[in-house]
Amino acid sequence: MIQRQLKNIIQSRLFQKKAIIIVGPRQVGKTTLLKEIVSSSGKKTIYLNCDEPDMRERLESVTSVQLKALIGDAEIVSIDEAQRVKDIGITLKLIVDNLPEKQLLVTGSSALELSNSINEPLTGRKFEYRLFPFSFQELSDFSDLLTEQRLLEKRLIYGYYPDVVNNPGNEREILTNILSSYLYKDIFEFQDIRKPEIIEKLLQALALQIGSEVSFNELSQLLGIDNSTVQRYVYLLEKAFVIYHLRPFSRNVRNELKKSVKIYFYDNGIRNALITNYKPLKLRSDVGALWENFLITERYKRNSYRMDYANVHFWRTTQQQEIDYIEDRDDFLNCYEFKWNPEKKAKLSKTFSEAYPNSKLEVVNSKNYTSFITNVE
Repeated sequence: MIQRQLKNIIQSRLFQKKAIIIVGPRQVGKTTLLKEIVSSSGKKTIYLNCDEPDMRERLESVTSVQLKALIGDAEIVSIDEAQRVKDIGITLKLIVDNLPEKQLLVTGSSALELSNSINEPLTGRKFEYRLFPFSFQELSDFSDLLTEQRLLEKRLIYGYYPDVVNNPGNEREILTNILSSYLYKDIFEFQDIRKPEIIEKLLQALALQIGSEVSFNELSQLLGIDNSTVQRYVYLLEKAFVIYHLRPFSRNVRNELKKSVKIYFYDNGIRNALITNYKPLKLRSDVGALWENFLITERYKRNSYRMDYANVHFWRTTQQQEIDYIEDRDDFLNCYEFKWNPEKKAKLSKTFSEAYPNSKLEVVNSKNYTSFITNVE
C-alpha cells in the first residue's frame, strides 16, 4: 500500500470538533485514504456511501434527531462521495453542531467546490485538505529514491494517477478512460455547459501552451466563443482540479507583465493524453514544457502537504526577461529557473536583482531536482 502524505496530517487533526473534508479529482484515492484512516483509528465507525441511492435519501433534508438515530454510538462518521447529496453542507453542519463528540470524515470530488455546497454552512467548522494524484515523494517513500529517479521519464509522460502507476503497460488506455469518463463529469453535472465539446478543445489548446502566457482573447478566437465564456470555463476547470494558474509577479518595474497568466496541469499524463502524445523524451519538442509542468506541480503538492504557505508567481517583462517560478515567503523571493539539461545555466537579470535585492536564484535541472520537490532540504 502506497502511503499518502495526507494520512498523518489528517490523523493529527482527529477529534478537534471539526469536520475533516478531503477533496480532489476523481480517481486519486480519496476513498482508499478515508478507509485507511478509519481502519487505523481503532474507533467504532459508521460508513455512509453516497453512491447508494437510499443513503442519499437518508442524508437529504434530515433533522438532527434523525441523524443521531442513524449514527448511533459510532465515534467516527465517514461520508464518502458527499457531492452526491443535495445540500450536503447543511447535513454536515447539523452533525458538527449537534454531535461535537463525533469525528466527521468526508470525501468529495470537485463537485463540492463547483456547487459551493459546503463552504458557507461549514465556515469555521472544518479542516479541508486536497488529495492529488501520487507525488514523487510518496512513490520515493514507497520504493526508494533511486528507483523513482530511474522512472522519471515515464512519470513525465504518463503522470501519477494511481491507476496509471499501479498498472504499468496499460497507461494509455487508463488515461483515455479518465479523460472520457471522469475528468469533466462534475462540470457537466453541476454547471450549465451549452457546448461540452468546447471544454476538450479548450484543454487541448491549453495543453499546447504550458509554460507560456495564455491569452484569453486568442483562445476565444480559436474556439469561436466570447472572452468571458473562456474565462468561465478556465475557472470551472480549475475548480475541477484539472488545471491551475500562476499570476505574474509585479511590484516595481514599469514594463513587468501584470495581467497575463500561465496555466499548468495537475498531471502530466492527462496533459499528454489530451494531445495524444506519448513519445519518448528524445523524440519530443516539448521537453522543457513537460519538465516545467512536472516540477511546479510536484512543488505544489509538496508545499500543500507540508502546509508550507507562499505566494507563487512567474515573472516576465515586455523585453522577454523572465523567471520561471517565484515563491514569495516572508518578503523574500526564492526564484527558480527550470532546465532539463544540467549543462544550462541561468542568472537573475540586472533589472530584477536591482528592483528586488531580497531575492536569490536556483537552477533546477534533471540532476538536482529532488530537493526541490521532496522534503529533503
